[in-house]
Amino acid sequence: MKLRNFVKCITLMFITLGMTIMPLACAPAQDAKTQSFTFVQIADTQLGFSTYDADIAAFKQAVKQINQLKPDFVVIAGDLVNVPGEKAYDDFKEIKSTFDMPCYCASGNHDVGQKPTAETLKMYRDTIGQDYYSFQHKGYVFVVINTQLWKHLVPGETETQDAWLGKTLADAKQAKMPVVIVGHIPIFTEKADEADAYYNIPLKDRKRLLKLFKDSGVVAVLTGHRHARTVNDYEGIQLVTSETTSKNFDKRPRAFFLWRVESPTSVSYEAIQLDDNDK
Repeated sequence: MKLRNFVKCITLMFITLGMTIMPLACAPAQDAKTQSFTFVQIADTQLGFSTYDADIAAFKQAVKQINQLKPDFVVIAGDLVNVPGEKAYDDFKEIKSTFDMPCYCASGNHDVGQKPTAETLKMYRDTIGQDYYSFQHKGYVFVVINTQLWKHLVPGETETQDAWLGKTLADAKQAKMPVVIVGHIPIFTEKADEADAYYNIPLKDRKRLLKLFKDSGVVAVLTGHRHARTVNDYEGIQLVTSETTSKNFDKRPRAFFLWRVESPTSVSYEAIQLDDNDK
């Protein structure tokens, strides 16, 4: 059976020692040679969103706890800083450099602007790195995207990302490799056909992307932006927005998600709160 024919399993949620564990999805066996691994999802480090010093301390604490867990890598789902600038980015990069494992960043609206321009994109790329790219790990393809290019059309940029994304997903499908998407803005927050809003991707792009993801063997889309945990399912694709390390709007403690990938049929996360932090 092909990867796109994933069968949605019954979702279980339970609370153990203050951590939430949720199975991602069940999928039939497929041909890709996958191995088990762990990785961490962080969202909205956003230095300066609550108070600058508090966000710095929280990010440092997250790095300390993550290094103790020894995951294979870390992904940060956008809004690295609250206001982009030399000091904020220097502080972010200094803390990021203390990870003991690779860390892959997605750009957020606070990083490239509500309406990105050639100038803001260049600043991000020169300072942090590429805003869309992919990497492979133990039989999986991770695709990092710039969701702001769908919130606001940037001529010469939006269509270039679209073409790149289509080819990247086609190559993954051809190789029969499961795909995880990492971006900032959730595809939707409650329903796939909900009205356009600040916290979702515009409907005209949302429909196209959901079809593309389903046809291409995407198993999960990991995002931030909402400053609240949101978990949805779209025909077997799990859409997971994590808590943040800055400030949450849903009264949950600041936290990050530790993902355990045992196989394409066993993918789960734990929400791990930061030690000694305020809600």
